[in-house]
Amino acid sequence: MLKKTFIYVFLTAAAIISIFPFLWMIISSTNLSVDVTQGRMLPGSHFAQNFTKLVSSVNLFQAFGNSLKISIWTTVLALLIASLAGYGFEIYRSKAKDVVFNILLLSMMIPFAAMMVPLYQMFSKLSRTAPALGVNTIVAVVLPTFTTAFLIFFFRQSTKMFPKELLEAGRMDGLTELGLFFRIYVPTMKTTFAAASIITFMSSWNNYLWPLIVLQTPEKRTIPLLVSNLGSSYSPDFGVIMTAIVISTLPTALVFFLMQKQFVAGMVGSVK
Repeated sequence: MLKKTFIYVFLTAAAIISIFPFLWMIISSTNLSVDVTQGRMLPGSHFAQNFTKLVSSVNLFQAFGNSLKISIWTTVLALLIASLAGYGFEIYRSKAKDVVFNILLLSMMIPFAAMMVPLYQMFSKLSRTAPALGVNTIVAVVLPTFTTAFLIFFFRQSTKMFPKELLEAGRMDGLTELGLFFRIYVPTMKTTFAAASIITFMSSWNNYLWPLIVLQTPEKRTIPLLVSNLGSSYSPDFGVIMTAIVISTLPTALVFFLMQKQFVAGMVGSVK
């Protein structure tokens, strides 16, 4: 009994510590800046005032739309490319595939900061020949980030649990290899796709460093850049900043809560 009580107390304390920053963010968005700096922990009545001030001072909806566009394109391309790669690495036999896969995993050890300069130089040169694909475009944000070695590894590991007999049955029915992938593999692995989509969407939505470098005009600014810019003034309005942060977390929270069950199932590698 004492052991169980200790466990419940520990878990309750851990839950409170985990949820406190989120609650503080919401409460602060309803208070004025002076209340936030004084540590007020009671909800106020100034959310509408903060939101009005936010909308009048920055182009919130444009930044929101930019982030949404980048995140959706990144997620769609990541699911397509990473799932095809993970499926291919696991299903098809080749002497060189394990070598290629190991090299791919080694690339995970290279920090993105080490690749920023050559990436920027590449897109800077591309701007001269194809401005629509170069610096200060959504394409320049999406291309280097739309898939990762981790995502390919995630799909390959999940594919290990995929019943290969379904593919043999599909081949006997005359399906092409792409037909097998889109008509059998994708519907069967929907929980894995759900988990991968949440991971990719959240990562893309919260991406800060690369968009900061490659997006150079205010009209291309994303939500993380907008929030960062709000906090860089000489006297930041913390009520407005917290309001912007609350709004910026809504899409990721919505995506997670709508796909929570599929995310958990996908992370444990279930196949349905």
